[in-house]
Amino acid sequence: MNPISSRRLLAAGTAGLFAIGLAACGSKQSAEPTTTAAPSETTVAAAASPAECAKDATTVTAGTLTVATGNPAFGPWVVDDKPETGQGYEAAVAYAVAAQLGFAKEAVTWVRTGFDEVIAPGPKTFDFNLQQYSITAERAKVVSFSDPYYVTNQALVMFADSKFATATKLSDLKEAKLGAAVGTTSLDFITDVIKPTTGAQAFDDNTGAKTALESKQLDGILVDLPTSGAIAYGELTNGTVVGQFVRQEGEKGDELGMLLAKDSPLVGCVNLALANLRASGELDTIETEWLKGANGIAVISRD
Repeated sequence: MNPISSRRLLAAGTAGLFAIGLAACGSKQSAEPTTTAAPSETTVAAAASPAECAKDATTVTAGTLTVATGNPAFGPWVVDDKPETGQGYEAAVAYAVAAQLGFAKEAVTWVRTGFDEVIAPGPKTFDFNLQQYSITAERAKVVSFSDPYYVTNQALVMFADSKFATATKLSDLKEAKLGAAVGTTSLDFITDVIKPTTGAQAFDDNTGAKTALESKQLDGILVDLPTSGAIAYGELTNGTVVGQFVRQEGEKGDELGMLLAKDSPLVGCVNLALANLRASGELDTIETEWLKGANGIAVISRD
């Protein structure tokens, strides 16, 4: 996906852009807040600090914390495809966790990976990877995840003049041609929940899905909620976020976790770092700065 020219749009202006859609769209079902998640029971006991914990864990490169992100990385997660600046939600979270683990900013090195390639058994070229990985039981068989650092919903992006852009419930989308990146929970959601008559179309990444949308091969694409605003209002001309799909009773939202090698000794240390950031309010501060406005999108009901 081509980096948008000004990803501060989502940090400062997206709330206003999203509000425009809300003024015209209502729903009997209200969206649950999209917030950072509470730590799981697997979080390391608070007896040791994250830095003390990390001293006993081997990193890919001694004395360095190697963090991975997408190629390219895009907003609002990373600004201008430059994670080393610390600008963007995931970039900022990565540096906050690194500091907790005792690594200064200059001791953090970034590497790039494809989304699907790292969800496989074997050694990794990074210590942890932030690339909007949803925590799933299937993935957890071959990699390890931290506790969630963010919980999000799925959202539908279309052109504003699409005949499906006024959809307010699932049945309105049955004839729509929808796509998403391969290996994502977005693609699973199209297949398992929306169930359009044409099926779900898979693409290598969000860039491919967006290109298919622009060339009219698709009516819409499904992505996580914060990404939807970056694409609709930052990369498309006349794009719109039609709505989001909130979880029903008994369902979990998409819990995003840092991906690590299976049984990495850093998992507990990262969990402790996240717990500290959550308790101090720093994680909420980062969310407010970079993901402001993501909670205001109208809801597409499940019928």
